[in-house]
Amino acid sequence: MNNASVRARRVGYAAFFLSGICAISSGVVVSLLQQRYGLAYGVSGSLISVMSVGNLVAGFLAGVLPSRLGLKTTTLILGTGYTLGYALMGVSGQVWLLTAAFALVGLAKGGAINACTILVGDNVPDRTRGMNTMHSCYACGALLCPFVAAGASAAFGISGPTNLLAVLGLGLLLAFALAPASLTGQRQGAARPDWSFCRSRKFWLLTALLFCQNGAETSVTGWLVTYFKDQGILSGAVSPYTVTLLWGATMAGRLYLAFVRPPKNPYTAMMIMGLGCTVFYGGLMLARTQVPALLLLLLFALSIAGMNPTAVACAGKMTSVTSMGVMLPAAGLGAILMPWVIGLVADAAGLTAGMACNILPCAGMLLFAALVRRESRADAPA
Repeated sequence: MNNASVRARRVGYAAFFLSGICAISSGVVVSLLQQRYGLAYGVSGSLISVMSVGNLVAGFLAGVLPSRLGLKTTTLILGTGYTLGYALMGVSGQVWLLTAAFALVGLAKGGAINACTILVGDNVPDRTRGMNTMHSCYACGALLCPFVAAGASAAFGISGPTNLLAVLGLGLLLAFALAPASLTGQRQGAARPDWSFCRSRKFWLLTALLFCQNGAETSVTGWLVTYFKDQGILSGAVSPYTVTLLWGATMAGRLYLAFVRPPKNPYTAMMIMGLGCTVFYGGLMLARTQVPALLLLLLFALSIAGMNPTAVACAGKMTSVTSMGVMLPAAGLGAILMPWVIGLVADAAGLTAGMACNILPCAGMLLFAALVRRESRADAPA
């Protein structure tokens, strides 16, 4: 690989690390905002879903605007959402303002996912390894977010976490500004988008699998801190650090798949991951004490760790700015739907019932992984 390619993928890794801190901190921030402003469960769930709406919109914009503005310019515009969004969260507890703030954070998250997928995917010799490495960087950032929030609160008071996250958003913009323009679609104004992937059954099955993965993962990262507090499984001071356990295990799982034992058959590997997610999440909902709850969370995180990067890597030659502008936003609908459903059910029947609904996307991952595996066999040459 030439120096420009190496630089491009390094920018992708660095930007996704910062996006991991900023995006996953939203789950901790929701819990802090709920305490600070007295938000209802339904409002909190809606805010998480609104962030996913922003993520969805950003994915479509990132698939359309690069042909006119270039991927670099598009990503820089969307990336301002982290700074603007977190700055607004510290201003007021008015629901309309918090809604706008979470939408902006979602725009930044979606823009970063699309840009980093292209930067890394187009500039690595092994896509499966590259995607798992990139998502490991994201997990590393997510792992640090409770410490970032706690340190900012101790140093700067109640508005410290949101203000620090706004500053880290500026770091994300700087990383993307350093990306080589020639490798980020900066001059592709004359290029015609290729929509041939829309005719692929495998593409839509992978999108459905990612829909379930996004729904399950976002619900856990967005609601688990609140759930552990509500159930008395962990104290209020300790519960935010479950995010560290979750993303520490996720990072370990992705690094294992990238460097220790890359899956020989990614389709079978996704089925095993889907089965693990279903079994371990079901066990997590039955746990009522600290040790089994944390152990089952660890096993769930290890199971879901490689699902997203492996599924994206399985798209193979169908991966492009245009296809990612369809796949990632469509899959992102899962991250909108499930937190919202959990919030509604929690208000009506309690948070335990709401969280139990998340078993559905877990089972969905297993189902669609099996269908993708069957489709890949049908497409294989005789």
